[in-house]
Amino acid sequence: MDTLCSIIGYKGKQSAAPILVDSLKKMEYRGYDSVGVAMIDNGGGMMVRKGTGKVQEVNKNLNISDMSGSIGIGHTRWATHGGVTDSNAHPHSACSKDIAVVHNGIIENYRELKEELTKAGHVFSSQTDSEVIAHLLESNIGKGVKAALMETCKRLKGTYGFVAVFQDGTIAGARFEEPLIIGVANDGYFVSSDVLGFLQYTDKAIFLDNCDIAVIDNKKLEIFNFDGLPVARPITQVAWELGEIDKGKYAHYTLKEINDQRVTVANAARQDEQAMERFCQTIKEAGSVYITGSGTSYHAALLFKHMLARFAKIRAETVMSSEAHDGLASVDEGSVIIAISQSGETADVLESVKIAKKQGAKVLGIVNVVTSSLARISDVFLSTNCGPEIGVAATKSFTGQLALAYAVTDRLSGGKLKAGEGAEFVNAIEKVISTSQPVIEKMAEGMKEVNDIYLLGRSIHYPIALEGALKLKELSYVHAEGVAAGELKHGPLALMEKNTLVILLAPQDATYADSISNAHEIKARGATVIGISDAKDEVYDHWIQIPHMDQEAFYPIVEVIPLQMLSYYMALAKNADPDYPRNLAKSVTVK
Repeated sequence: MDTLCSIIGYKGKQSAAPILVDSLKKMEYRGYDSVGVAMIDNGGGMMVRKGTGKVQEVNKNLNISDMSGSIGIGHTRWATHGGVTDSNAHPHSACSKDIAVVHNGIIENYRELKEELTKAGHVFSSQTDSEVIAHLLESNIGKGVKAALMETCKRLKGTYGFVAVFQDGTIAGARFEEPLIIGVANDGYFVSSDVLGFLQYTDKAIFLDNCDIAVIDNKKLEIFNFDGLPVARPITQVAWELGEIDKGKYAHYTLKEINDQRVTVANAARQDEQAMERFCQTIKEAGSVYITGSGTSYHAALLFKHMLARFAKIRAETVMSSEAHDGLASVDEGSVIIAISQSGETADVLESVKIAKKQGAKVLGIVNVVTSSLARISDVFLSTNCGPEIGVAATKSFTGQLALAYAVTDRLSGGKLKAGEGAEFVNAIEKVISTSQPVIEKMAEGMKEVNDIYLLGRSIHYPIALEGALKLKELSYVHAEGVAAGELKHGPLALMEKNTLVILLAPQDATYADSISNAHEIKARGATVIGISDAKDEVYDHWIQIPHMDQEAFYPIVEVIPLQMLSYYMALAKNADPDYPRNLAKSVTVK
């Protein structure tokens, strides 16, 4: 059950192995438990090398880049079923070793297929669901590659994007509910789960639709559906900027992306005027508005809901995408669902959109990847314009979502927020990033032995408390809990004692007096209080200063920056890799 993985195939005139390894490095944020490559060597034989670990170390140990041949497939794995072992790493071969497969997704009926294939004499060498694909292809290959692919796809239940390589030099890919993209180069073809896999070689892409199969043999590229009928898919030119993922002077992508926010929060306001107008008009005309997202994007949804209500007088419901089956039960033809997703490939978000569309609702997308599934199925979408985000924990994509939510609310409210490219928060974020990092780094070092952290926020600050807690969990592996400060006396106060650490979001806005009162209640019970505020107070044991904002609604996008920094530096203090947190992957493309 290999849920979020990078898959790549190449067939062309260049040496394939170095290309595949380089592509896998660029997509490693999608999974980094194990790595493998299958090649058709210059003599026509199939070679497979794979092992556990990240791309760089596995390549060093197995010399994958030195494999010969111009045809091959590669994979990085993020596993949820079957241990992280060499045998469970992809690619998976069939019995004859003439076929190898890499897969992203979940094959729900793999047990019954495995039992059937085992009875027919097939021998399995892994615990994964993915291996059944190779054996199904092998059992049908006598009918030809095209027929074998069609028969295999018809037998599979679940979600999948897979790429197969055959000993005759053919590579093929098929998709159902998982992304798969063809890269069209001057001297060959790529088949990948992500445009980043081939963008340094070509900016021409073919986005396969659901139930598409692509076959690249020695003569041509052929695309057809599961019934064998030819389908035409256009070539799309992808922006080269998507390929700009170098860390530059920074030690980690996460730190780079935190610093990128000096620029990216302004970029979010730069929208196509026609798309922005259609987006806002659709909201105005809606009988009901729902906002959905998962994880960080759900926290952005919560703040978006506050902004719409306060400034545009529009009532919206927020729904966790994983709870969409019940949460969107009342959606109808007059409804609009605003779906928020960095990758645009999050399975729960896409499922919520399908539920809403089935019930007649219009779909508005907020994405960072404009070539994503969510962007393509939305009636209108807007981009956060953040550029690639490689660090697994969302940073600049979150503030991009918030900046875009402000911009949309500003348009709907007739300019009450003044949230354009020159918005007040842009300079404030620059100031926080420029001045706070040394203080926060030192603070994080002193917190590395802390096991429990509580983050308190009221009103619009509560979603930021939730987001800060999520970042601390993701990056520094500490138990962190976001608490609605007004609910402190209704249970959480019982947890406050000596050695308890509390981070309080308390800028000088309408929530300030009550928040300081909470701090005194916590302090009286022996807890340590860190204040994030524009005003210093004696109740704080430590103070992280943020700039004063004339527009109080902008405090959330500013106060989240110190929480991102704290999470990053705590990860370093605890010797954790902030770019690749354990057990997590960037875009969860299965439910």
